[in-house]
Amino acid sequence: MTAIVDSFFPLIALIVLGWFLRRRNLLGAGAARELTAFVVWLALPSLLFEGIAGSSWRQLWQPQYVVAYAGAMIATFALVFWWLPKSQPFADRCLDCFGATYANSGFIGIPLSVLLLGKDALIPATIATLLTAVLLFAVGIVMLELGAASHTRPLASMAKAAKAVARNPLVVATVLGGAWSASGWTMPQAPHRLLELLAGAAGPCALVSIGALLAQPAPAGSSAAPLTPIVVAKLVVLPAICALLAIEVFALSPVWATTAVLLNALPTGTGPFMLAEFYGRDVARASRVMFVTTILSLVTVPFCIALLR
Repeated sequence: MTAIVDSFFPLIALIVLGWFLRRRNLLGAGAARELTAFVVWLALPSLLFEGIAGSSWRQLWQPQYVVAYAGAMIATFALVFWWLPKSQPFADRCLDCFGATYANSGFIGIPLSVLLLGKDALIPATIATLLTAVLLFAVGIVMLELGAASHTRPLASMAKAAKAVARNPLVVATVLGGAWSASGWTMPQAPHRLLELLAGAAGPCALVSIGALLAQPAPAGSSAAPLTPIVVAKLVVLPAICALLAIEVFALSPVWATTAVLLNALPTGTGPFMLAEFYGRDVARASRVMFVTTILSLVTVPFCIALLR
């Protein structure tokens, strides 16, 4: 229980601090947007590059684990997309599905997994973080690009989406990290330290920006649709599907199976909020999804851990 509290307290505290600073006008109205831009273009790409460049291909190549973890995300995404009302705009439905599947694996998942399961959980937690922050993020970009494009020109829409994914800093960082890992080169100390500093700022800056946004009134036109389908899917459906795949279908080792289920059971991460901010969608709804799932996960995650043990 101490490990869980130690991992969750900084997350909630940073959101509260961002909320307090914005309420006191110590952070301006544009603080959330500027902090998000910093995270998307500098901090998170540095985190991904560091994680991939420092791992070998043999460590990262775990196809059964990848299918169990990513398969649960895909299945949940499809279920939520079918569950949501068809009257909701396509881009907003995609963002809701994104909120139901994008776990906070990097900021909470890696330290929590290591604390609970030891250093053996570091590699599966890193793979899960990459699948969430790169694969799922890329899917979100493609669907939002398609939603914003004209459906009368599907080929042009697909080309635009592919170009947006190719230019995304997270995708670029992943490709460059993989190339560096394959080269076998050693990172010089100076750039390594720079990347460490930027990577360490990713989680705190994103969480403070969400707190700042929560302190502001909901923008005009913010969706009043209930969050229940998203919250239930994120905290219950997603980890349940992952447990079925990891334990029953693929019979992964206890550490790998537990890590996969635990990370999928975590609250919604900052990805949906970043995409909503980046594409000018309903950022207030995206931030509420993260806030509600974070609060409720203080009950659901310990329950999940108890079941897995």
